[in-house]
Amino acid sequence: MSARAAIVVTGTELLGGRVSDRNGPWLADRLGELGVDLAHVTIVGDRAEDMLAALEWCAARDVGLVVTSGGLGPTADDLTAEVVGRFCGREMVLDEALEERIAEILRPLRNRWPGLSGETIRASNRKQAVVPVGATVLEPVGTAPGLVVPPAEGRTGPTVVVLPGPPRELRALWAVAVQTEAFERAIVGRTVYEQRMLRLYGLPESQIVETLRAAEAAGVDMGAIEITTCVHRSELEVVTRYEVGNADVYRAFEAVVRERHPDTLYSEDGSSIDDQVVALLVEQGLSVAVAESCTGGLVAARLTERPGSSAYVLGGIVAYSNEVKEALVGVPQATLVEYGAVSSETALALADGARSRLGADLGIGVTGIAGPDGGSEEKPVGTVWVAVSARDGGRIVRQTRLPGNRAEIRDRSTTLALHLLRRLLLGERDAASTGASAAAP
Repeated sequence: MSARAAIVVTGTELLGGRVSDRNGPWLADRLGELGVDLAHVTIVGDRAEDMLAALEWCAARDVGLVVTSGGLGPTADDLTAEVVGRFCGREMVLDEALEERIAEILRPLRNRWPGLSGETIRASNRKQAVVPVGATVLEPVGTAPGLVVPPAEGRTGPTVVVLPGPPRELRALWAVAVQTEAFERAIVGRTVYEQRMLRLYGLPESQIVETLRAAEAAGVDMGAIEITTCVHRSELEVVTRYEVGNADVYRAFEAVVRERHPDTLYSEDGSSIDDQVVALLVEQGLSVAVAESCTGGLVAARLTERPGSSAYVLGGIVAYSNEVKEALVGVPQATLVEYGAVSSETALALADGARSRLGADLGIGVTGIAGPDGGSEEKPVGTVWVAVSARDGGRIVRQTRLPGNRAEIRDRSTTLALHLLRRLLLGERDAASTGASAAAP
């Protein structure tokens, strides 16, 4: 059986949603890379009894390693080290050498704020130097040391890795923790996992369920691979984890997906639509410009997320009102009057206008109704038109009706825009010069 682990994230602020947990997902990925099977992730508040209960619950689930984050600061509600010491059956003692090192770390703070009492600061942080007897101390990156705490002699249970909450500190100390002898003992029996991701666009999640059944019917040993599906930004992500000895099983499964979904499977190596669009723009030496209405600049923002995007993104225009569509992008007034602001003709005029006005090789135009009001029976909320056009006259125009609230509709519109741009870059073109009212892929 592979080594098993659990993660316990502490912080009352996380329970209320005021702060999002970034440490749990990051630690999950690191454990997977080590070949450790992650069994549970738990978030608890800054209460000693709840932390202890979480640790005991994990221990009852036959895990050999528990990783905690948070609760190592100088304040009264920072209780993780004390709770872990009790859980592992180890006495808490003051490590005087560690106290001195923490005091040295705090010296610049005292110099910066001369009005603060040095003794007060030192007393409030002394608790950070109180550690379980027999624990391996991980030197602090901030002021909080990490710990690797095995169960006391004569006791059974998991080894606990105690890490600070700030992600920068946690990640630095994790690299040290994995090299300790106690950590290595706790993950004896680990295996080697491979993880692959397929990305599809335009495929409902229900259809991939049918594909899983089809793969099993075709003789693929589905019990040898672990598959997780998730819809993200209108795309379907199929993540498969398997032990290296089952690589042939995964390849057989991948072949079934490729055969059944040739038009919607766009990524077999996990690369995102953003990755692929950027690679194609750079490879072909082309530039792009955007004119968008309902997305309010989100397409341009997504295109410019990566460093170096100035090499291929020339700019964008947020053309919300019809007057701005005419004046800045050059959408003909007659087009707006005859077809309306939300139409294939206006989307294409936005794409052509962005390209010509900003001197780009390629243009993107987006117009739609993001809601929650403004829709009609003919054009309900979620109706979005996206067009892409090229200097050579090539163009693709698509209509879609997107589900969700205003933020979700706007975000999903950016995904459609990038997929149409990718298709244009790969040489696809609409047969009709103005584009047909086709459903989005």
